[in-house]
Amino acid sequence: MSGEEQPNTDLITLTRHVLSDQFSLGAAATGDLTLLLTAIQTTSKFIATNVRKARLINLVGLAGETNVQGEEQKKLDVLSNDIMINSLRASGKCAVLVSEELEEAVVIEDRYKGKYCVVFDPLDGSSNIDAGVNIGTIFGIYHIAPGSKGTISDVLRPGSEMVAAGYTMYGSSANLVLSTGHGVNGYTLDASLGEFILTHPDIKIPSRGKIYSFNEGNSMYFHEPVVKYLNSIKYPANGKSPYSARYIGSMVADVHRTLLYGGIFGYPDDKKSKRGKLRLLYEAFPMAFLTEQAGGLATTGTKRILDIVPTNIHERCPVFLGSREDVLDLMKFYQEAEKAKTNGDATA
Repeated sequence: MSGEEQPNTDLITLTRHVLSDQFSLGAAATGDLTLLLTAIQTTSKFIATNVRKARLINLVGLAGETNVQGEEQKKLDVLSNDIMINSLRASGKCAVLVSEELEEAVVIEDRYKGKYCVVFDPLDGSSNIDAGVNIGTIFGIYHIAPGSKGTISDVLRPGSEMVAAGYTMYGSSANLVLSTGHGVNGYTLDASLGEFILTHPDIKIPSRGKIYSFNEGNSMYFHEPVVKYLNSIKYPANGKSPYSARYIGSMVADVHRTLLYGGIFGYPDDKKSKRGKLRLLYEAFPMAFLTEQAGGLATTGTKRILDIVPTNIHERCPVFLGSREDVLDLMKFYQEAEKAKTNGDATA
């Protein structure tokens, strides 16, 4: 027995870890954020269970409605949205909720109202569930503005004002990745304990990677800076090795891999999707927040994503995020295009 590796008896759960962070803030901590994150944990566990048995209990398939994005709603989308709304309302810590699945924001009634606003995509990538591809829940959290009673204006703020963001990825395991503004940590659900255990402390994205994640099926619509950048990493000069393409089609899965191994994830605006495809509040902001907290960059190509001020809750934007050096390389092509345009205008 002495030669066998003994199990770790000092398990750091998500709740314990967040509480420890809150205590380190001293008098500024109220514990409310911890309770809110506990509600998100509970919803993640419930969704993880239902994702695993979705086929068995007939949760795969269409629910007969479309969401505000014009996408057909899967039964599991609808269930996941209901779980999130009910759990967050019952936590007593939320004032406003914004979901990809609902056209209007949910303003919590006074008896349950708290001081936080949560924006979320309850089940990103659900169209892939039939193929067994990883899918996930994305969320971002704001504190309501001083003096506010909790209105839509409390979420129409730059992503840099979020107090926390994260996602839960459902696949062979359930992984929750979270930042409360002090770095990024990853937790894995131990089904036997029913707890998320810290397994990836202090995630740091490499300064450069060798993987790119773009939907090149849309490359005929890409604008010139994106085309030139992709050519530069697929057909590099000076005898360098080309980057490898990895694109799953689930933002959670693609970004998760990028955070761990580096490289670049991109969903640009193009000639078909002129404002981009991804939603700013509950997709771009949370993932940009995590990327920057892990030491990477997140940009539209011309500006920092977290500096954008949303004008509506379902606004879209272009997204490029990942390793710092890779994102800077991409931005150079946008800068060159802008310089050429400026020079062309000047000579016209």
